[in-house]
Amino acid sequence: MEKLILVSNDDSIEAKGVHELVRTLRTLGDVVCVCPVQPQSGMSMALTVNRPLTVKRLPDYHGAQMYRVDGTPVDCIKIAVDNLLPRRPDIVVTGINHGSNAAINVVYSGTMGGAFEGCAYGIPSVGFSLTSHSEDADFKACLPVVEKIVKEVMEHGLPAGICLNVNMPAHVDEYKEIRVVRGCRGRWNDRYDEYRDPAGRPFYWLAGNFINEEPDKENTDEWCLAHGIVSVVPVKLDPTYERPEEFSWLCEK
Repeated sequence: MEKLILVSNDDSIEAKGVHELVRTLRTLGDVVCVCPVQPQSGMSMALTVNRPLTVKRLPDYHGAQMYRVDGTPVDCIKIAVDNLLPRRPDIVVTGINHGSNAAINVVYSGTMGGAFEGCAYGIPSVGFSLTSHSEDADFKACLPVVEKIVKEVMEHGLPAGICLNVNMPAHVDEYKEIRVVRGCRGRWNDRYDEYRDPAGRPFYWLAGNFINEEPDKENTDEWCLAHGIVSVVPVKLDPTYERPEEFSWLCEK
C-alpha cells in the first residue's frame, strides 16, 4: 500500500508553495492536500469553535486530492484526519511557507501549527518554510531538500511529541548543507503604526523587526539561514518545564 501523505499550509490553497510541495511529494505516495481558503499566517494552533466549517473538493492537482476549508491550518488537519482521509496518514507535511518560521516565529506560525497538530495525533510531522515572502518565490532549490527529509522521516519516524521545523534560505541556487540545530534566542520588536481611513477614523497595522540575540551562534537556525544552510530544528509539542520541582516554593506554607 502506498504511503498516505497529508499536506497543508497557512498561505491558502492558492499559494505557490503548497503546489510545489504537492508536485514534489506525489512521487513518494498518495497525497491529499487540505488547506485554508484564505491566508492564515500567525494563527499558530488556533481552531474554529464559534461557527461551522465548510469544505470544498477541488480538481485534483498532479494526482493529488485537493480540498479547501474555511478555517485555520489546525482545522484543516483535524477535519482531514477525522473526516476526509480514507485512513490515518503516514506523515503530515506543511508548507512550503512563504517566509521564515525560524527562532520564535515557530510559536506564531500557522504552518507549524498544522505540523504541531499532526504531532498531537501521533503522526510524524514536518513543516517547511522558505525565507521569501514573494508570492512568486523560487522554490527550485528547496525541492530536493523537501524530498530527502520527507523520505527520511517516513522511513525512520520521529520520537513521540517531536516534529521538525525546517527553514530554507531564499535566493540560493544550491544549498551548502543541512544542519540539525536549535532555534536561536530572539524576539520581535513590535509596534502598531497608526493610519487614518477616508473618514478620519484611526486604524492600526502591525510592524516591527526581529532582534537576534545571538547572531554569532553557529548552532542556531538564524545563523544557518544567514550562511546559506538549511536548518532543521526538532521542536516539542509539550511546552512543560522539565524540572517542575524547582517551583515547589509556590506551595510552601
